[in-house]
Amino acid sequence: MSHGDLPALMSLEDARARMLEGLAALPTEVVALGDAAGRVLAEGLTSRNTLPPWDNSAMDGFAVIAANTSAASRESPIGLKVVGEAAAGRVSDAVVTAGNAVRILTGAPLPQGGDAVVPVENTDARPGVADLPREVSIYSAASPGSHIRRAGSDLVAGAPLLAQGTELTPAALAVAAAGGYAELTVHRRPRVALLATGDELVAPGQPLGPAQIPDSNTFGLAAQARELGADVQILGIAHDDLNDVLAHLRQGLAWADVIVASGGVSVGAHDVVKDAFAQIGRIDLWRIAVQPGRPLAFGRARATDGQREVLLFGLPGNPVSSLVTFELFVRPVLRRLAGHEDVIGRDIIRATLEQPVSKAHNRRAFIRVKLTAAQDGHGWRADLAGGQDSHVLSALAAADGLAIIGEEHDSVSAGTEVEVIRIR
Repeated sequence: MSHGDLPALMSLEDARARMLEGLAALPTEVVALGDAAGRVLAEGLTSRNTLPPWDNSAMDGFAVIAANTSAASRESPIGLKVVGEAAAGRVSDAVVTAGNAVRILTGAPLPQGGDAVVPVENTDARPGVADLPREVSIYSAASPGSHIRRAGSDLVAGAPLLAQGTELTPAALAVAAAGGYAELTVHRRPRVALLATGDELVAPGQPLGPAQIPDSNTFGLAAQARELGADVQILGIAHDDLNDVLAHLRQGLAWADVIVASGGVSVGAHDVVKDAFAQIGRIDLWRIAVQPGRPLAFGRARATDGQREVLLFGLPGNPVSSLVTFELFVRPVLRRLAGHEDVIGRDIIRATLEQPVSKAHNRRAFIRVKLTAAQDGHGWRADLAGGQDSHVLSALAAADGLAIIGEEHDSVSAGTEVEVIRIR
């Protein structure tokens, strides 16, 4: 193919929009609460419980009538008779009246008659002693409601609990459990099949021939996909042969929602992935104005059963290009399929470059940087994490950010403030 036959470079925004076009969240399924971490709620929840169900103590101490302690101080304590105990998980029949108190433990229902709790450290009682004292001296005045958690101050039965589209973080799962749910309706996990291509590749840990290198892309990409909650199937390594690539891709079509092939998408005589995509489906775009990762192909095919559409990504073979383009393009697609409204799901900050940077003309560059807080405590500084060539995987491993250099710049000087995508 001559240079004149190459398609014009597509902008990142246009390419991403083409990839997301028509995509909806995957079908739903019901899973146990313990299996829902990281998933996205497909239905909003209302609380089935009111929490706390009753007024309860926020401290270990003594339930009292606040007005009876108004004059208490360490110099002039007020003595109250202890008439019982209220403990978490038990119903106490003790009643607080003028001149008495009920020992109460954290989380226990407030006994009848009490309107405040005096912490044990504001009394002469010894913390941790099991025996119930006959009397207690109060060293500080209590106000009505002091150290009491009111009924319904957290959850109210029938009130909204979690919205549709909520990512089920640890805190969200705890709220769902507190609200009375043991199962949740979530979107199915995306299924990602990974294929490495290249006669030079061997599995990690295997002896290397004179012209061979380990397949590093598959395992980096698998980790990226799993970090997003996807199920992953590794299709192995295909030779630079159209029929071998097709055979591997057809394995993926039987299972996957997304197939990600790395390598074989440039203009070399042995780059056959685009041709394979065209045979099993269609190619929607090829070549994007980004650095690293220009020779990226994207297409669509029908699954083996004909019931689903499978998205096809052909990522560059260079390791950095492969992992960075997954971040920029595959990540948003997987988040959309998983049900996330925010398809990027990354923080973008501003940082000052500590070294000058040069880049390819008319391409948006993503520079691997290490972020540190500025010495004055305001803002961030970004140091190059290492060499920026697309084969320097060690620099990406050391980086926690991708500094964005726009198409309009061929170079930027040290001290320039840029946007940085935080990738850790």
